[in-house]
Amino acid sequence: QVQLVESGGGTVQSGESLRLSCTASGSTSAYYAIAWFRQAPGKEREGVSCINKSGETHSAASVKGRFTMSRDSAKNTVYLQMSRLKPEDTAVYYCATDTHSECSVVDSTPIPYGMAYWGKGTLVTVLS
Repeated sequence: QVQLVESGGGTVQSGESLRLSCTASGSTSAYYAIAWFRQAPGKEREGVSCINKSGETHSAASVKGRFTMSRDSAKNTVYLQMSRLKPEDTAVYYCATDTHSECSVVDSTPIPYGMAYWGKGTLVTVLS
């Protein structure tokens, strides 16, 4: 069983930055790839970024160059550093894992299917 808890959401102005955190429970969670997804009102959940066990990251084209993932295995925590935020980044952000060590991605974009564990999400609002 893995529990994921997101934090760090909030309301910012366009162009500002935020850092989201996702803390995982479980002694083996440090070996799992962790992905971030987001869901805007009225839209489907979409993949944002993923980091594998070794720290290799993948990011969707819409956030590449603006969002960066990192992990602190000692703290069982992964981070999503979001810079140059845009109003279209407004969404609830979720972290998730399928308990594999490598990211499940298509064209560098994490795919939600097969994710076994999800956090409850944290809201990011970007004002124009």
